Parts: sequence; C-alpha cells; structure tokens
Amino acid sequence: MSLCCGVECVVIIGFARWVWKRCAHISGNDSANWTLVAPGEFEPIPRMCRLVLAVYETDLHNPQFSPQHGYRLNPDWVIKRVTYEQTQGRAPPYLIYTDHEHKEIVLAVRGLNLYKESDYKTLLDNRLGMQMFDGGFVHHGLLKSAVWLLNAEGETLKRLWEESGKEYGMVFAGHSLGSGVVSLLTVIVANHRDKLGGVPREKIRCYAMAPARCMSLNLAVKYADVIHSVILQDDFLPRTATPLEDVFKSIFCLPCLLLLVCLRDTFIPEGRKLRDSRRFYAPGRMYHIVERRFCR
Repeated sequence: MSLCCGVECVVIIGFARWVWKRCAHISGNDSANWTLVAPGEFEPIPRMCRLVLAVYETDLHNPQFSPQHGYRLNPDWVIKRVTYEQTQGRAPPYLIYTDHEHKEIVLAVRGLNLYKESDYKTLLDNRLGMQMFDGGFVHHGLLKSAVWLLNAEGETLKRLWEESGKEYGMVFAGHSLGSGVVSLLTVIVANHRDKLGGVPREKIRCYAMAPARCMSLNLAVKYADVIHSVILQDDFLPRTATPLEDVFKSIFCLPCLLLLVCLRDTFIPEGRKLRDSRRFYAPGRMYHIVERRFCR
C-alpha cells in the first residue's frame, strides 16, 4: 500500500512539474537568442501566405480572403487549380501561379482538411525510421505525396520555366500538411533539378507556413538555404516533439497523449533526443513571429 502511495506521489509531482514548465514557458523562449530578420528577407512571406490562401477560395475573382492593402493575386496569372477530386486524395489541392511582377513560378498547396480522410491517411502513413532519403529520415506519407505531385506537374513547371527564358524563380509554398509536402518536394527537386529543366538551386525557394515536422535534423540544416519555415507564436505542430502520427492517433484521447508527452519530457534527457537521427524537425531556416509577453 505504501509503495503504491509513493508511486502516486512521484507521478503527481512529476506531472505538476511538467504542467508548471508548460504554463510558464512562453513561445518567445524558443527564439529568445535569434537575430531579427531584415525586412527585405521577410518580404516574400506575406505574398506566399496570400497565394496559399487562394487555394482555399471558390472564386478568385471575388475572393473571401481579399486584403484591403498589400499583395493581390491576379486571377489571370493562375495556370492551374487542382481539387481533391482531381488528385484523388494523393495530394492536397493546389494551384500553379506565374507571378510576372516578381518573376516567380509558384506552386501553392493548401493545409489539412479536417473532413478529408485522405489527409489523415497521408499523415498516419509513417513509422519511426520508416523512410530514409538523401542521408536522413523523412515522413513516408508526405514524401509519397511530394513524389506524386512532381510526377503530375513536373512537365508543366518545366514548360513555364523555359517559357520565362529560364529567368523566373521556382517557388513552392504550403501550409500545415501542404508545408510538409512542398518541403519534401523541394528536397527532391534540389537533388533532381533536371526534372524541371535544370533549374539552378539558387532559383529554388520553399516557404512552409506552420510547417509539419517532416525531416531529420541533418536534412533540415542541409536545406536551410532553400526552405524557409514560418512559425506564428506558439503554433503547436512545428514546436511539439511528438510525431505527427502520434498526435493524430491520440486526437480522441488527449489525456493519453498528455501523459505520454509528460513521461517523455520528464525521463528522456534532451541530449538523447538530439542524438536520435530518426527524430523529425521543422524543415529549413525558421522565422518565428512572436510577441514576447508572459502567457502569450
């Protein structure tokens, strides 16, 4: 009896410590020592957000997410829009857009649709250490989706780049689930640039908004020059160390997930986590938009 009480006390104290650390920890702590980004470097990100939002629109000539000021999408420059019915669930909906003002060819992919079973299947199609690629580990389901997307649209992107006189940049942008797809698509393209007509690496860019943790640390560092991740405040998915598939498997049992995360954070040293080459991270270079105030 006394042993059970002792174990209970240890569990309660450990959980209370974990809860306090989580409540007292503000998102600004994650990036407290980061340098501020230059305005010119951050300039493309609002444009990419606007292009990703366009994938959600039903009528681009009368957009629901139309800004009063700032960047506006030109519907006449949209090359293609693809729906769930056309992808048959193998990739989220996307659009291809030629931005003649900024000399960019953009492929923008939408985020997770809570009503689409195919999106969950993509997220859950992974196990720890299941998929190796380019000397690291990547999310298996997201890689499959990225490969399908390149096979489906590679010729279109190649044709647009050649028609631009090979002067335009090749930009991939995505949100949430779509961010994981475009990040791994960027990794593939950077390794097989001939599939898009030999587009040079310096003309390839990826902007991942609220990015999914989809690649191991060595790959995240290796592609920091072409992939840019944008995290807003305490956005959950990019910052949690819990694998995507575990998050969504536990979505109907939140206490189970909290207990699992609590035990892991309490008993597994941070150094051991960092040494695990199979652990996933948000891709590329990270921009953290944050208000540094307690409990914000």
